[in-house]
Parts: sequence; structure tokens; C-alpha cells
Amino acid sequence: MDARALTAHGSNRDAGFYLTALTYAHYLWQRGQSARAILKLDRALLSELKGNEPVLLDWPLPYQAMAWLLQHTPPEFFIGNPRVHFQHLADRMNEPRREQRRWRTWACWAIARAVRPEFAADPKHIVCEPTVAEITTQLDLHGVPSEAALWRTVMRQFN
Repeated sequence: MDARALTAHGSNRDAGFYLTALTYAHYLWQRGQSARAILKLDRALLSELKGNEPVLLDWPLPYQAMAWLLQHTPPEFFIGNPRVHFQHLADRMNEPRREQRRWRTWACWAIARAVRPEFAADPKHIVCEPTVAEITTQLDLHGVPSEAALWRTVMRQFN
């Protein structure tokens, strides 16, 4: 697999794109490319899903997968600083579906903080970091049905 797998979807960010992004993330993980796998999970999370797509029954939003990748990346593998990545991405999110995509990114930021607390925030990028309660509320408002509960289940593993 390569980037053509995603570009084949054109501008569609639907369930097909979602499944391709998840598959590509798995492919990259199997090849020791953890950082790129994390970026593909980002792409999956930023897909336009309503919550009733059949693919979500087998492959729910990848909050658990994100936590697992962060937890299981061998120390010798470069993944940059996921906390900073998510902090910057969330703070600079654009349309379409800005709020949904922004809060999904903040949710991943919280996962990165919980799973890998050794990663520091970017001291040069001043941003108001949301609380778990704020992220939960915003996922309830802007996410798909049960998304906030799914994310909270992942977060409870690290509290």
C-alpha cells in the first residue's frame, strides 16, 4: 500500500475512505512505521461518518487503536511528539466539520497525554488545553452517537 490507496477516493471522506485509512495504518504499523500509522489513524478519525455506517460495527472509531499504537511503539521507533502533533492539529483545524474534527483531535491529544505522559506540550504554542469533561461534552455535541462513551472507555484504561 501507498498514498494512492487514499488518493483513489478523490475528495470523498466517506466510509470507504475510513476503512482504507484504517487498513493503511495497519499496513504501516506492520512495517515498523509507527509515526505514519498514527497519521493514518488521524485520517480515519477525520472522515465524514454519521455513525450508522456498517463499517463502524466491525471497526469503531479508532481511539482504542490510537492508544494501542502509542502504548506499543518500541522506544527505538521514532514517532515524534504525538502530544504536540495533536495540540497543533486541534488548535489549527479548518472546515469542513471543524468542530467534530477538532474535538476528535483533542480526544487523541488526551489519549497521548494519558498513554505517554513523558511527551511534553509545546511551550511556544500557547493554547487552552481542554479537560476530559470538556472533550466528553464536545464529542457528545459534535461526534457520532456513542462516540464520547467510546472515547471515555479508552481513557478509563489509563486513569
